[in-house]
Amino acid sequence: MKATRLAIPDVVLIEPKVFGDERGFFFESFNQKAFNEATGTNHQFVQDNHSRSSKGVLRGLHYQIQQPQGKLVRVAQGAVFDVAVDIRKSSPTFGKWVGEVLSADNHRQLWVPPGFAHGFLVLSDTAEFLYKTTDYYAPEHERCIVWNDTDLCIDWRLGGSPILSDKDAHGLALAHAELFA
Repeated sequence: MKATRLAIPDVVLIEPKVFGDERGFFFESFNQKAFNEATGTNHQFVQDNHSRSSKGVLRGLHYQIQQPQGKLVRVAQGAVFDVAVDIRKSSPTFGKWVGEVLSADNHRQLWVPPGFAHGFLVLSDTAEFLYKTTDYYAPEHERCIVWNDTDLCIDWRLGGSPILSDKDAHGLALAHAELFA
């Protein structure tokens, strides 16, 4: 496994070793010991989630203000542009974002630690998105920062308007959102 710290060093791009031949491929999608070594953390995962979305769907930017979730994300089918935003006010990278293309073809995974807002845009006709979380989903603590916040200036690589849920369309600006200390 190759682990690369991104421009926000707490966010780690993980590229597993893929073994393939004419029959197909195999890779170890998760190993707790290797993950801990790669990220320098000791998080345990408690929940796995799986979503399917169509091209142009943008989900996010989501986080939980209490019971914050670290997320290890990957794509099993299709491709997405995945984004993590540092919303820890005490962090030197507060308000900064990083993004990576994750796909079924590149097998890349992204570690998004607690204290970050997370979202993705579907680039392929459909995408199946899988993620492990370090805490349980708590809808009463879920928050959303609007995807097109002018302070964040995220380059979503959009050719038009995204397809949004009502919740995501009405997210708050970073300046008005409840944030981490």
